[in-house]
Amino acid sequence: MVIRKKGKYFYLQRSYRGGNKVITKERYLGKEIPKNIEKIKQELRKESKKELYKKLEKIKESFQKEWGSYPESIKEKVKEQISISFTYNTNAIEGSTITLEEAREIIHDKVAPRKPLRDIKEAEAHSNVFLKMLEKEEKMSEELLLRWHEEIFGETKKDIAGKYRDYLVRVGDYRAPDWQDVKKLMKELIRFVNGVKINPVELAARAHYKFESIHPFGDGNGRIGRLLMNQILWHGKCPMLIIEYKKRRAYYKALNKGEEGFVSYFFRRYLAVHKVRVT
Repeated sequence: MVIRKKGKYFYLQRSYRGGNKVITKERYLGKEIPKNIEKIKQELRKESKKELYKKLEKIKESFQKEWGSYPESIKEKVKEQISISFTYNTNAIEGSTITLEEAREIIHDKVAPRKPLRDIKEAEAHSNVFLKMLEKEEKMSEELLLRWHEEIFGETKKDIAGKYRDYLVRVGDYRAPDWQDVKKLMKELIRFVNGVKINPVELAARAHYKFESIHPFGDGNGRIGRLLMNQILWHGKCPMLIIEYKKRRAYYKALNKGEEGFVSYFFRRYLAVHKVRVT
C-alpha cells in the first residue's frame, strides 16, 4: 500500500493479485495527505480481507460440493493419491531421497525401493499418520503432536521420537526459543489453535508459522508442522495445501519474513493452487 502523487493530488494505491493479473485500486486523498491516513489504510486492509475471505469461502464451498459427489471407493483412492504426493514432497523438503514414483511404490504397491531404510520407513509411517488424520477428527493437543512424532520417527530416530527437545537449536540464522520455554509455548499454541475463531486457511497459516518458530522437536519439525497445517484445513472442510519440494525456497523465504509475511505468502499460494475453484 503506497501513496502516489498525480499532479496536485494524492492517492492511496493498493495492489493485489487476482488470478493471473495484478489488480491495482486507488483511493483519492486530496491535495494533502490526511492526518487520519493510518485509519484510511486500515479501512482498505479490511476491504481487502473481505474480498479474500469471499474467495476462500468459495473455494471451501466448491471443494465440499465436489468431494460430496464422489462415491466412497473414489474418495479412498483420492486420499491415497494425496498421501503419496504429500508424503513425497514433505519428506523431500527435509532431505529424503525417495522420489515421487518410489513414494507411490511404498504406499500403494507396498514395495520397497533400493534406498536408505530410514527414508523408506519414514515415508511409510508418514503416510499412515496422514491417512489416519484424515479419517478421524481429533482435537488438537500436545499429546496428538507427540504421538504423530513418535509414530513417524519411532523406528528411525528412537532417541528423540515423541519427545520435546531439551537443548538449544538453530535453523540457519534463526535461533529457536530456549528449550526450557518449549512446553509453555506449545501450550499457548494449542490454546490458540483450539480457541481462536478465524478462517481455517488463516488459522492453518498462523498455526504452522507459530509451530515452526517454536521448533519443539530435535528433528522432524517441518513434517509435523505441515501435518498440523493440513489437519486444520481438512477438518475445517477446506481443501489441503501441499508445499511442493520444487517451491521450497519460496516457502523458506516466507518463514523468514515473520508471521504476517508468512500468512501473506500462504494466502497467495493457497489461492494459486485452488484458483480453479474461484473462477
